[in-house]
Amino acid sequence: MDRRYLAVWMPFLPAERLRRSANPSRPERSSASAGPDDAALVLTEKTRGALRLAAIDRRAFALGLSPGLALADARARLPDLVAVEHDPAADRAFLGRLADTCDRYTPLVALDEPNGLVLDITGCAHLFGGEKTLRTDLHARIEGIGLTVRSAIAGTPEAARTNARFGAAAIVPPGGEADAARPLPVAALEAGAEATLALTRAGLKTIGDLVDRPSELLSARFGEALTTRLARLIGREDRRIAPRRAPPPYLVERRFAEPIGREEDMLATLSLLAGRVGLLLEQRGEGGRRFEASFFRTDGAVRRIAVEAGRPLREAPALQRLFRERIDALADPIDPGFGFDLIRLAVVHAEPFATVQASLDGHEQADEDTAALIDRLAARFGRAGVLRFASLNSHVPERSEAFVPALDAGPAWPRPGDLPPLERPLQIFDPPQAVETLAEVPDGPPITFRWRRATHQIAHAEGPERIAAEWWRDGPAAFTRDYYRVEDSEGRRFWIYRDGLYGREAEHPRWFLHGLFA
Repeated sequence: MDRRYLAVWMPFLPAERLRRSANPSRPERSSASAGPDDAALVLTEKTRGALRLAAIDRRAFALGLSPGLALADARARLPDLVAVEHDPAADRAFLGRLADTCDRYTPLVALDEPNGLVLDITGCAHLFGGEKTLRTDLHARIEGIGLTVRSAIAGTPEAARTNARFGAAAIVPPGGEADAARPLPVAALEAGAEATLALTRAGLKTIGDLVDRPSELLSARFGEALTTRLARLIGREDRRIAPRRAPPPYLVERRFAEPIGREEDMLATLSLLAGRVGLLLEQRGEGGRRFEASFFRTDGAVRRIAVEAGRPLREAPALQRLFRERIDALADPIDPGFGFDLIRLAVVHAEPFATVQASLDGHEQADEDTAALIDRLAARFGRAGVLRFASLNSHVPERSEAFVPALDAGPAWPRPGDLPPLERPLQIFDPPQAVETLAEVPDGPPITFRWRRATHQIAHAEGPERIAAEWWRDGPAAFTRDYYRVEDSEGRRFWIYRDGLYGREAEHPRWFLHGLFA
């Protein structure tokens, strides 16, 4: 199948974004004033020690201004010019929201800065009635929010981009990229000002002039980068786009002839989509670990909600419960606006689905119930709100365990009957607490120690358990620890250690209390 790309370009996006945000009737607000609608608007930035135009609006363009012009020269031509500081970060964020809007056409959407997007619409156009209808619908949505837009469809991203920004062809037929590019100026290669000037001085003014020359001569004179750009522009080489969001392994959607806005309809649609995606997962012997629902509003806004499962999941009722929990827990409820005309469900991460045979003791069913409870709690409180203990690869006590999200896969927690005898306390002090000790021999266990102004006489001691320092973390000067389990004369049990080997690592090692046994 021939690949097809749709390039979208908003030539006046920075200025029109500012106009849109300054209009009180729009949802976005800005502290900067864009001035009266009939005044020319420019956005400036400091370049080479002077304020220059970074972007302009349609009116300024019609009056002969262009980016790169000094602001002083622009004011000399248009005294009533409105100038505002350029905010590239706001433009980039706005372009990202436009890319979210274009997700309704294809999951493969890439940013094409400045002020552009590229969509891989291969195999998608027929869903909208053809490429022409898809392009018309996209124009209507973008122009509906007050933006000027140009677009083109071609067989490579570069061909589509060039025709959108420099050419007149809206839809280049498959294999027609070279013919569409021939009349374009050499500036369409966007190879830089120096290369464009050199090509023009050499008498090569159009892309057709370059196509007629042997590529070896062009490479020897202007470098391989120029001939690579040319090959991509005329369709001889296809460099796939890098989508801003990785395409999911499974994706199902439902489009509506009339927008919906009730929560009951949204959940019913998600249930229907969950059943469809469950069948797809079952056919491949997999289950989903992370799911994402996308709600596309008629005004272009997109709201996404994600849920996770602690084990592979593909049952529609269980997935619907997770989404209901997540929607009920949202601090900012989903605003349908004038309604959603598209709802999409994607499986972001899938794993092999292992069917476990039920045993007579019911352990498997209990584990399933526990996993379902964890999934629902995580959907309501977030993955960081439901934690479990995990064993870490370290023999230093304070580093051997940690709290991790319960949804993360990990080794099963041992059953009570499988646990070894308790050799370390369940809870430890962080950091360990210093104690004063008295020992019979310097490298032996203490016979008494003082902690929190109380003296404890040791009746029994077990140890030592020697733990070497992790020199790759703490450095070569870190001390070895000798741990002892001790019991005082009143039956209280403590876990203490000597920090440093006597005579080898420290002349007077210090003692610390690290935990208490129940």
